[in-house]
Amino acid sequence: MHYLLLYDFAPDYLERRVQFRAEHLRGAWASVERGELILGGALADPVDGGMLLFKCDSPEIPEGFAKEDPYVKSGIVTRWRVRRWTTVVGQDADTPVR
Repeated sequence: MHYLLLYDFAPDYLERRVQFRAEHLRGAWASVERGELILGGALADPVDGGMLLFKCDSPEIPEGFAKEDPYVKSGIVTRWRVRRWTTVVGQDADTPVR
């Protein structure tokens, strides 16, 4: 199954993230190495949120990531939510439909 972890950023996210970025990226790459996190990054123009794509069996994986993320703990992520994503097109779709 695919899950999206959606982040809303504080208006001063770009300035404040500097001190937390290395720790945030360490956690993200560790999740990649465990085979959970597929893609992640900030939305652009404006940089007001982020999105992380997980492939896992339960929403507990992305929820756990968010709860431990220094961006969330520091308050530069003002809101987060996990949504199951029904993927139907593409090589890695969970439920391909032709």
